Amino acid sequence: MIASRFTVAVHILTLVASFRDEQLTSEWMAASIGVNPVVVRTIMSQLRKARLVKTQRGIAGAELIRPLEKISLLDIYAAVDLKGDLFSLHAHPSLKCSVGANIHASLGRYLNRAEKALEQALAGSTLADVTKEVQRRNTRKRQRKHT
Repeated sequence: MIASRFTVAVHILTLVASFRDEQLTSEWMAASIGVNPVVVRTIMSQLRKARLVKTQRGIAGAELIRPLEKISLLDIYAAVDLKGDLFSLHAHPSLKCSVGANIHASLGRYLNRAEKALEQALAGSTLADVTKEVQRRNTRKRQRKHT
């Protein structure tokens, strides 16, 4: 199942990209995201292990290791997707049942195709795309306030 870890990770990286000159704390990022700071620290650790960001112990903030255009959404998804399965098949269908005995193999090929389509879509989009979209929406929102 797609967990919110992915969207939280994209949110974190978009914050890091948008506020490059500021030392963002996990508490500040957590307030923006609407999660506990422990979640931010956990995901930040995963992003660091995936070599998407670098951080320094005891110093707030993070820095992107690669340019925004070189970080695909698939890179981010892979960094935080612990199981590697978009869909989870139920664990114990009855092998005595004609459907139960064959559901995993039958459904699995369709789910694999869906996972490949998702990966392809994520690979074709970057953190730069998301960051630009956030900035574009902020600009439109400010313009509406002044009219």
